[in-house]
Amino acid sequence: MPEVTTIKITIDNILTAAENLKEVAVRTPLVPDPLLSERYNANVLLKREDLQVVRSYKIRGAYNKIQSIPADQLENGVVCASAGNHAQGVAMACYKKQIHGTIYMPSPTPGQKVKQVKMFGKEYVDVVLTGDTFDDAFAEAIQLSKEKNAVFIPPFDDQKIIEGQGTVGKEILEDSNQPIDYLIVPIGGGGLAAGVSSYFRVLSPRTKIIGVEPAGAPAMKASLEKGEIVVLDKIDKFVDGAAVKRVGDITFQVCRENLEEVVTVPEGLVCKEILRLYNEQAIVVEPAGALSIAALETLRDKIRGKNVVCLVSGSNNDITRTMEIKERSLLYEGLKHYFIVNFPQRAGALREFLTDVLGPQDDITHFEYSKKNSRERGPALIGIELQKPDDLAPLMDRMEKKKFRYEYVNDQPDLFHYLI
Repeated sequence: MPEVTTIKITIDNILTAAENLKEVAVRTPLVPDPLLSERYNANVLLKREDLQVVRSYKIRGAYNKIQSIPADQLENGVVCASAGNHAQGVAMACYKKQIHGTIYMPSPTPGQKVKQVKMFGKEYVDVVLTGDTFDDAFAEAIQLSKEKNAVFIPPFDDQKIIEGQGTVGKEILEDSNQPIDYLIVPIGGGGLAAGVSSYFRVLSPRTKIIGVEPAGAPAMKASLEKGEIVVLDKIDKFVDGAAVKRVGDITFQVCRENLEEVVTVPEGLVCKEILRLYNEQAIVVEPAGALSIAALETLRDKIRGKNVVCLVSGSNNDITRTMEIKERSLLYEGLKHYFIVNFPQRAGALREFLTDVLGPQDDITHFEYSKKNSRERGPALIGIELQKPDDLAPLMDRMEKKKFRYEYVNDQPDLFHYLI
């Protein structure tokens, strides 16, 4: 592991970063949220980095890093690897500085994200789609950086990147007219949490800073619990802006010193919050952008009566993910259930299921069935949406009373992911 203990993220350097960003980054609003405040019996404010110029805070670190590099070292341009927000931040920085950038992205990256990168970088950016994963794109970016002697711009584990992200904390403290009891910050690689917490630890030491990770990618939490960096074997990539297998060396050291704790939230709860924010407040967030708000549920008892700031990190959500987001939310809430039902291969069996098994408010949302002529029974995969979680037990009771043999799929992860 490289020596990182001597690196300090100072107030002076964050203030310098803020000067660098004056003509580049938007000063995003810090706004009260009456609905969340009422729901959690706290004074909840949102720092709206989803309204940033590239729809996430990433422009701050990317531009501050590139601004710090001497002009002669930028003659061969810059290189980065990213599946989303970091790429957009680097692209915008290249356009502002009028330098060439090569951005490597995994081949499966949604077209919407690729178009956004090209839009922000214009003629100054080349996008290279390569490999199946971020790691593939990262390896090629590093290789090009060496071959072309171009500067590599890391996504989070870099002092200047962290200082740029720390300007979010500066704005929060300047715009708040009351002491902040809790600051809730999403964590991926840890750059945002490291930067913001460094500023708060000096100028608002009484504020408890809570980091939030998706339950399927708890890299920082696992590392802090073990006291050293942990590399996760596998992760759930759904919260793509915060799903990493390994946090940074620098960010780990800073977060270990500054954070009160790190909590995790289930991906399904993140989806529930994405939909609720859109339906109730017309706020569009990406999964990582909803992390801090989703964590309010976990922290409900601690934050009661307190002044709480949730950092909403970004809004680069692909509309094609809407159905998956809804599905994960319903599963989390206990409102969507899948069964393999063995239907008797006789006339009227399906009608009997519809009339005698389904409740009046139950809705079939998925049905796959193939008749097997040589068998007495034929299996069907059925997805049923309920009005309330308590409707599940009566539904199962009716299937058993009517002698419909079934297998419940939700609690069998391997089978569930194979079929659904």
